[in-house]
Amino acid sequence: MSDTKIPLAGVIGSPVAHSRSPKLHAHWLRLHGLSGHYIPMDVSSDDLAATLHLLPRMGFVGCNITVPHKEAALKIADLVTDRAALIGAANTLIFRKDGKIHADNTDGYGFIENLRQNAPDWQPKAGPAAVLGAGGAARAVIASLLEAGVPEILLTNRTRVRADALAQEFGTRVSVVEWVQAGNILEDALTVVNTTTLGMIGQPEIRVPLDGLRAGQVVTDLVYTPLQTRLLREATDAGCTVVDGLGMLLHQAVPGFERWFGVRPEVDAATRAAVLR
Repeated sequence: MSDTKIPLAGVIGSPVAHSRSPKLHAHWLRLHGLSGHYIPMDVSSDDLAATLHLLPRMGFVGCNITVPHKEAALKIADLVTDRAALIGAANTLIFRKDGKIHADNTDGYGFIENLRQNAPDWQPKAGPAAVLGAGGAARAVIASLLEAGVPEILLTNRTRVRADALAQEFGTRVSVVEWVQAGNILEDALTVVNTTTLGMIGQPEIRVPLDGLRAGQVVTDLVYTPLQTRLLREATDAGCTVVDGLGMLLHQAVPGFERWFGVRPEVDAATRAAVLR
């Protein structure tokens, strides 16, 4: 009988039953023949801090954090990466052997890697990007686009004050456009990103005029239920290069899996099929 502890990881949110991350990590664990488990945990905001401090004593090596706990997890952590601090939220925690909680945010990494894999000709420095939405996902997207060299970001949100606050944090390369003018900025952008929940199953459709979409643009939607949103369907019809949101989920998981289980997995067709199955 071995006394080696089996490493545990998981995803914490509320609700969390819909998460596809357990399927993703189970696939990688099987593929690489690793001992380990990854489980979903529905934890309330009141119990988050106590849970995070208890998990390492139960054999957990880390966890993912999803809505609504990303900002709170950052405040609970003992150590924070620069990119997590910039974004203001954590989606990946590593429980260190010295007892400290190390917080990272891999959402921006996942976003960029998804574009690079599925739109290999994408040239971020070639022109502006239009970003719809000003929530937590938008923060990660904007930070990663600026780091990739996008010269200007045209930001629009249904609530103008949130967009203004976000633009102030990121500086002069981010310009705010009224939501009623959102359709107009699509004509000027080479990259178009929807970071809102509009178009998701159970949410209203995106009502922004999309007739400004044109061939040569790269259009991506962070929504992946359904995989083909109205934005992506119309972008396809317009001749754009289209990237769905599932790849971001897959790629953002890679750094955490590597830290927790010691193997860096690949995002390939089999990975995608396992999550969609």
